[in-house]
Amino acid sequence: MPRAWRAFLDPILVISATLPTYARADVAFERGEGAYLYDTNGRRYLDFAAGVAVVSLGHCHPHLVAALQHQAGTLWHTSNMYRIPLQEKLAQRLCDNSFADRAFFCNSGAEAVEAGLKMVRKYHDETGNPDRYRVITFAGAFHGRTLATISAGQQKKHLAGFEPAVDGFDQVPYGDLAATRAAITEQTAAILVEAIQGEGGARTAPPGFLKGLRAMCDEFGLLLFLDEVQTGMGRTGRLFAYEWEGITPDVMSVAKGLGGGFPIGACLATEKAAVGMTAGTHGSTFGGNPLAAAVGNAVLDVILADGFLDHVRRVAGTLSQRLASLPSEFPSVVAELRGAGLLLGLRCQVPNTAFADALRRGGLLVAGAGDNVVRLVPPLTVHDTHIDEAAAALERACRELAQ
Repeated sequence: MPRAWRAFLDPILVISATLPTYARADVAFERGEGAYLYDTNGRRYLDFAAGVAVVSLGHCHPHLVAALQHQAGTLWHTSNMYRIPLQEKLAQRLCDNSFADRAFFCNSGAEAVEAGLKMVRKYHDETGNPDRYRVITFAGAFHGRTLATISAGQQKKHLAGFEPAVDGFDQVPYGDLAATRAAITEQTAAILVEAIQGEGGARTAPPGFLKGLRAMCDEFGLLLFLDEVQTGMGRTGRLFAYEWEGITPDVMSVAKGLGGGFPIGACLATEKAAVGMTAGTHGSTFGGNPLAAAVGNAVLDVILADGFLDHVRRVAGTLSQRLASLPSEFPSVVAELRGAGLLLGLRCQVPNTAFADALRRGGLLVAGAGDNVVRLVPPLTVHDTHIDEAAAALERACRELAQ
């Protein structure tokens, strides 16, 4: 094949060689800076998707870049056959700033949930109740894409073609304490819940829901397992969303914002819950390697700095105020504002894909979610000027779609 033709076809061949499991938008980005992305044509977009709540400190944050570059020139990977001082440091910092006593590192949120599910079963086996293995989950939940985590979520669109589902999960309506209590049996081991259902449509639970689950777990000897993959690492204005309810879980999964764009996840647990997780019970080849741990520590440097979470709470309040009028101003386009902190959702009267497309044409990137919702999950570093720009783009898109 002539070289000129090969140069022309290479981009097509690359696309065709990728497994088509994503409905990708026809745009490619080549550079990011702060709250902005730049596509291959040089157009700038305000990024209120942030890699689906992953790019927590914006694109190419200088502190993260410096940490990654330093570690890349020092040591990338050794595996968990040896001690990893940076991993130990990151584990201690996460525990010092949460309920946890122990941390296990992996590469993603789904892996963090899987680790927690194994921990739940192991705990009851170690404490003389091996028949307790079932986990109560909630309608609309999303916990990952592995066979176990799609079985936990029980969403038909995720299970289609992959059944039979993995056994061990019993689902009830989100926010319903009475239904949760009724679902508990002698085989129930834990309750797995998201503080806010992100993929499920930025759905917040009724006040007191998490507190009620905590009391129920204590009453029946269950473990409370929080999935804070999306809500953790400052997304709601506190390091972890459970802090707003004044409770603590026994097990918690985190990821996304923990690496600011670098793949890393963690399963955090109390000493009690982690009792059975001894050498050989679980593992990860890449989890918490020096490169990932260096970036995770750099993220914590920024988020734990004085005033940072105060900033998140302030801008989150500003963004909510700017969005609050959309349902009344454009009732044919927007039905409802949902969410908390910098995890907000607009439930749409038009297809959410059409709304997201209109916003992208106007230079604003958002993320889709269930229940016909578009999510706004900007970097935690956004400022008032970014919120002004986003609000203007939202109003333009609403006017366009209302016609």
